[in-house]
Amino acid sequence: MAEGLPEFEDVAAAAARLAGRIVTTPLLSHPRLDEITGGRIFLKAEPLQRTGSFKFRGATNAVLQLPAAARAAGIVTYSSGNHGQAVAAAAAAAGITASVFMPADAPAIKRESTANWGAEIRLYDRASEDREALAQAFAADHGATIIPPFDHRDVIAGQGTLALEIFAECRARGAAPEALLVCTGGGGLIAGCALAAAGAAPGTRVYAVEPEGWDDTTRSLAAGTRLANAPGGSGFCDALLAPSPGRLTFAINRAHLAGGLVVSEAEVRAAMAFAFRHLKLVVEPGGAVALAALLAGKFPAKGRVVAAVLSGGNVDPAVFAEVLGGNI
Repeated sequence: MAEGLPEFEDVAAAAARLAGRIVTTPLLSHPRLDEITGGRIFLKAEPLQRTGSFKFRGATNAVLQLPAAARAAGIVTYSSGNHGQAVAAAAAAAGITASVFMPADAPAIKRESTANWGAEIRLYDRASEDREALAQAFAADHGATIIPPFDHRDVIAGQGTLALEIFAECRARGAAPEALLVCTGGGGLIAGCALAAAGAAPGTRVYAVEPEGWDDTTRSLAAGTRLANAPGGSGFCDALLAPSPGRLTFAINRAHLAGGLVVSEAEVRAAMAFAFRHLKLVVEPGGAVALAALLAGKFPAKGRVVAAVLSGGNVDPAVFAEVLGGNI
């Protein structure tokens, strides 16, 4: 793990490093969403990012900074899917090997996409095995470098480039977001976004959005210390199932976030259907929670300019069809 907390300057440096390597994804709006919320809403469409989620930003930023010896030994990570795909793609672009520990119950589309980038997939049981311990043992045996999903300064800095793009596009449209709502699992994306806001848009308050049963960041912010999730929660938002906030991410988020919001599975399903119907965009469950908070009125957007992140679109086709069948 890279030690030390990243700062705004690290996010700005990541943006320069990633130029031409990532997609500057569009910032979308829709009159129906503004009508429902009473605000002016902007949505960052990261399902259109390479590998289908924001994770490609942080993974690429981390891989690009590996020294030659680390590149030669390869990299390893653990992920339910999106970070695994991103690391695999970043490794393929750099010509280095990658191994990814993935839960056996991860969506098939995410396992297949990760393997298609040339990574070696190693399955584990989410309920009985410790993914971090598995990766650490592998790294010790093979000399590989671990690039974790969120608790890594280069990963955090890379994810923050998403928010820099939001603020730049909003300025180009003559808008200044009062709030930024961010899908939150382990906290890497929102930590990077919080650093970006602190440096580029200090008037924007940043809020974590999480699914019910996985609201560890929201509860941890209220308690002032890292709290874990209870076992047995719904796995519907599979991209956001971190057991607790990260050490580095929570140190940043505790200092910068305005609070947290929690949405139900039914609200997430409605948001996925809304994105498909009105935005013509496929959004996975975990990627739809910020939109769900707006549609469900969990955040008071009336009369305000608000930005929100649609963080990924790697949803299992059968799950997506079932969601649409029940909401359209």
